[in-house]
Amino acid sequence: MPPLETANLLKLLLFVDERAATQGYAQEIQAYLQGLQQQDDFELEVLEISENPDLAEHFRLVAAPSLVKIYPAPRQTLAGGDLVAQVKRWWSQWLADVTSQGGDQAESDRYSVTQIRLAEDLFRLKRENAELNEQLQFKDQVLAMLAHDLRSPLTAAAIAVETLELAHTHEDPERAAQLKHQLYKHARTQFRVMNRMINDILQAAQGKNSGLNLQLRSLQLRPLCEDVLSQLTLRFAAKDLTLIQDIPQDLPDVYADGELIRQVLTNLLENAIKYTPPQGTITVAILHRTAQKVQVSVADTGLGIPAEKRDLIFEGHFRLKRDEAQEGFGIGLALCRKVIQAHYGNIWVDSTPQKGSCFQFTLPVYR
Repeated sequence: MPPLETANLLKLLLFVDERAATQGYAQEIQAYLQGLQQQDDFELEVLEISENPDLAEHFRLVAAPSLVKIYPAPRQTLAGGDLVAQVKRWWSQWLADVTSQGGDQAESDRYSVTQIRLAEDLFRLKRENAELNEQLQFKDQVLAMLAHDLRSPLTAAAIAVETLELAHTHEDPERAAQLKHQLYKHARTQFRVMNRMINDILQAAQGKNSGLNLQLRSLQLRPLCEDVLSQLTLRFAAKDLTLIQDIPQDLPDVYADGELIRQVLTNLLENAIKYTPPQGTITVAILHRTAQKVQVSVADTGLGIPAEKRDLIFEGHFRLKRDEAQEGFGIGLALCRKVIQAHYGNIWVDSTPQKGSCFQFTLPVYR
């Protein structure tokens, strides 16, 4: 029965489902309520739970059929196979409550199904809008990163290629050959840096739930670390940093994707170089911790990380306030964690403010 414009009405929602076990109970309560409508004015709406999951969640329904009294306040929910008996027990009280709250139609409207749905739709739209704004902000950051961070390796690679022309005119053929080899190696290194940065951006843009295309095989960590460190020699020299290596000769092979692990090592070492003051120390160590795991550590003597921020730095796009003037947008560590977790390893940081940080991760031993 539609609500009367001049009177408040008892308002009920009956939630039913299609399960055969509850169909009999649902039909019984519907028949009883239809009989009551012949003598009492009230508003009843029958809702299929599968078609209204949002309302079922809103009212926290745990069984079907369920009868929800949404007006007068307070809201009340009846459920189970004895709904008719429960309604008989409460009916006179509900009608008396309607009379006692006469004239307060605003309270009834506030609990109407339409209003509830509109409120939930508004909340959902606000959440989607916030997510879209975050995506747009990240795209702006990616564009800025492409314009700023790629400039340095691109310039270095261009200088190396241009210098190759001068090597052809060098009077000493042996020295010219050495120079060409160095310049080719330097150019390849810079192009690899650019490729890694682009991969970082693409992986971050795919979102935290995207998968990695792992190429797993037996991998020797010692030569991989030495190769990464050799490519960063000039960076160490520019800040007069001391490099300490503790990498055993008898390390077992790990089961990993070589290029992705190279990416992790490079990210951690570049961060260590970036945040370690001149004449500081960076230590790279590898430990065969257990029969199943190898642990890699990259430690520095930089500013350290506050304890309350140590988990947050592995979240996408999070940056410490002190780092806002630094290059990049904080996606490196998030990708490191994603790569290591894809290898069924762990990554974490131990840090003491003003004394330094030690990033560590584990990889499975190859068998």
